[in-house]
Amino acid sequence: MATELGRRGVLDTSTIILLERIADVSSLPEEPMITAVTLAELSVGPLVASNSQEQALRQMRLQQAEVDFHPLPFDAAAARTFGRVAESLRRGGRKSSARAFDAMIAATAIANDLPLFTCNPSDFESIDDLDLRRIPHPDSLRD
Repeated sequence: MATELGRRGVLDTSTIILLERIADVSSLPEEPMITAVTLAELSVGPLVASNSQEQALRQMRLQQAEVDFHPLPFDAAAARTFGRVAESLRRGGRKSSARAFDAMIAATAIANDLPLFTCNPSDFESIDDLDLRRIPHPDSLRD
């Protein structure tokens, strides 16, 4: 299904975590989407939180994402694309295993022909065929 460029796009996990702090919402796609891998990554958060306040915040973020988004699956097309993403990372001198969640999110975006929006573009360096869109990180906007 063809859509207007930039209208639909995948938000990576870091962007979901920072979403309420992003000042320039025009840097986000009109129709934001997430992947099932992002839900998996967010599901880890409450379990590894260092205190009950952080655990509650992470649990709330996970539940909000579950309510707000219908995630794109990591399906057979994404799995096949993951091989190319992992090869790109290796060729770029990066270990795909260290970036497994990011590589799977990127593969899902590529397989669905969607741009990937992130506050941490360095997480996706060296990935061929990825239409990466940088969102200004809220912490870099200090006066």
